[in-house]
Amino acid sequence: MADYDVVVVGAGPAGLAAATYLARFRRRVLVMDGGPSRADWIPESHNTPGFPGGVGGHELLRRMREQALRFEVEIRAALVEGLTHRDGRFAVSVPGGGVEAPAVLLATGVLDRLPALDGLDAAIHASVVRMCPICDAYEAIGKRIAVLGDGDLAEREAAFLRTYSDQVTAIGEAGSSLTLGPDTVTCVSPDGVVRTFDHLYLALGCKAQSALAVGCGARTDKVGDLIVDAHQMTSVDGLYAAGDVVRGLNQIAVAAGEAAIAATAIHNRLRKGNASA
Repeated sequence: MADYDVVVVGAGPAGLAAATYLARFRRRVLVMDGGPSRADWIPESHNTPGFPGGVGGHELLRRMREQALRFEVEIRAALVEGLTHRDGRFAVSVPGGGVEAPAVLLATGVLDRLPALDGLDAAIHASVVRMCPICDAYEAIGKRIAVLGDGDLAEREAAFLRTYSDQVTAIGEAGSSLTLGPDTVTCVSPDGVVRTFDHLYLALGCKAQSALAVGCGARTDKVGDLIVDAHQMTSVDGLYAAGDVVRGLNQIAVAAGEAAIAATAIHNRLRKGNASA
């Protein structure tokens, strides 16, 4: 197994930001890129700092990857299959082998629960279907909005969106038929009433990809998000986490901030000799 100072699992905003910080601390960093980031779905973000005209998720990730590579971060396309901790070191298993490091940062994000609708990916990229009202409700001011979901989550999201539009309708998962068009969403209710909306917000929940950490003994909250301390370390010594997999606000700016905190803490930990560097 090759040795690194830190292995970062995940190549979204949190993982790439952490890798850049660590590399600039002159640490040997390996990023395990297990596939497309959730951020890649963002058509255009207008609350990401430094982009007053907005930036798409794909472009943001491209820039962040370029930035990490500029400081000689190694990025490997590999899905991590296992993580073990023994004698102050972590073994990270991937198909065909693995690596070891005294510290690991998990930036594995969450998986959204998605409805089975034809053309969903295209509708998300066209901003017809949306997943984050905190991110883009401002761009939906005065629009016709539907919120798909049941229970408290859908009710809270609909209430939040009503501060942006007085045309917000909550739609339960069962019964109604939804058709996604290039610019609108058509809903046919069980009694045959047809309604058209400009945007469909999904309030179906998501699941933190925390299994690797849990397998090492890390604690989670009641919904499965990783619990971390003020330095982004989980309950497992030397195992850190940042971004959506951590309890809190699922936002790019938050993910980058958590990544900076975690990377600095890891560097200081290694520098002080709390783990072999």
